[in-house]
Amino acid sequence: MLTSILESHISNASAIRLTTGETFSYLQLNNMVAQMAAKLAGVGLKPGMTVNIVINNGIEFIASFLSVIRCGAIAAPLNPSYTANEFSFYIADAGSTFIIVKDLKNPSVNVAKTADLHVLSVGVSKGTIRLEDLSGELTSNRDPEVPNNEAVALFLHTSGTTSKPKGVPLTHDNLLTSVANIVETYNLTELDSSTVVMPLFHVHGLIGVALSTLASGGCLVIPPRFSAGTFWKTQADTNATWYSAVPTIHKILLDRAGSDHAPDESFRFIRSCSAALSKEILLGIEDRFGSPVVEAYGMTEASHQMSSNRLPPFNRHPGTVGHATGVEISVRDENGFETNKSELGEVCVKGSSVMGGYVNNEFANNSAFWGKWFRTGDQGFLSDDNYLTLTGRLKELINRGGEKISPLEVDHVILSHPAVSEAICFSMPDAKYGECVNAAVVSSESISELSIKNYCAEKLASFKIPDRIYFLDELPKSATGKVQRRHIAEMFKEIK
Repeated sequence: MLTSILESHISNASAIRLTTGETFSYLQLNNMVAQMAAKLAGVGLKPGMTVNIVINNGIEFIASFLSVIRCGAIAAPLNPSYTANEFSFYIADAGSTFIIVKDLKNPSVNVAKTADLHVLSVGVSKGTIRLEDLSGELTSNRDPEVPNNEAVALFLHTSGTTSKPKGVPLTHDNLLTSVANIVETYNLTELDSSTVVMPLFHVHGLIGVALSTLASGGCLVIPPRFSAGTFWKTQADTNATWYSAVPTIHKILLDRAGSDHAPDESFRFIRSCSAALSKEILLGIEDRFGSPVVEAYGMTEASHQMSSNRLPPFNRHPGTVGHATGVEISVRDENGFETNKSELGEVCVKGSSVMGGYVNNEFANNSAFWGKWFRTGDQGFLSDDNYLTLTGRLKELINRGGEKISPLEVDHVILSHPAVSEAICFSMPDAKYGECVNAAVVSSESISELSIKNYCAEKLASFKIPDRIYFLDELPKSATGKVQRRHIAEMFKEIK
């Protein structure tokens, strides 16, 4: 069971440290999780039920996640910044029974009530956890049932380019395997501590940092959110040995290093994942912060990490995402046959950290696997010494600073505007985020760019709203009547 990573370190050593200075030992955290799990079981949570967790980074998220897992239920974290429209889809698609929140004003609460979910409110004060059932049905505590390792522990969505977001079920075994791989890759021990930079509702923050740190017996430093202005103060207060983030955040910290009086040496290592890190930024970080930078490659379907560069004394190859870590990697041609070394193809993986298949999506599963090999949709090649280089995505996901955005989802929202007759969104290069969302629109009446953005803001999280909207008389189409995103993107790249 996944909570074994916590139970194997029951001691007075620090497990969680908040930026308020409050700390929680492994013994305290384990007791907190046990108490909350008993309360959840008492209110009717059973193995196999799905629980949405809508909580920002903090002790409440960690306690809620581990408590749900301990009950044998399925944790389904959601971005607290989603709109009501987005919450409605994700809650329904997950088949959720419960939702745990901290902020009762979050729009997910009303959505959950409408969907007839059990709404639970959690809070931690002076080391004591409080759980309130808004329906008033809290009963006596019960011992939770223990799941087997093949049971689903985590349910997340990954955006696709040709369909609605797909549900990814990850088992206890998937997660335990991935966490063990990360601990081994970076030689994490109880002497290490990490600062959480990424949101915990993503695999990067949850698996790549939080669970791997707890599995190593180290200390997890949790600010409420990433803030470049307070990052180095937090580091001075906590002496964390590593952090992991998307390239956008690394670049922000590097650009501000002088004005923020960042130290010349601090972390044992710095990890980058979820988007491509340029060689220039990697070398700049190493030179300015005096720490080796290791770039990793991960995705939700593989429980996060699939490959990584290694720490010294191993060689690190900037521009690559290193060797396979705990999975097998194969680069294959369009017919599914393995390519020669240094030959381009689709990156495929297999291993015990890889999901068994998307939930209730036979079409996606048929196209996502070649036998036991999962097709990542990314293009790349393996060198003679098996370092993986990624050269682009075969899929059309827009990767805005590590946030994967489905262009179809944005299309559908814009097309629902009464004054829009045609719309297509696409990726454009962006100096800060790597990529940003742009859209081309054909309107049936006079309408402004701002009005469409405001309309999107009612239905989409802020990072999905197009940065720029172009108005056209018609969208260019192929001979078969299709609008091709790459052609639209190229057209506007030339305009820029």
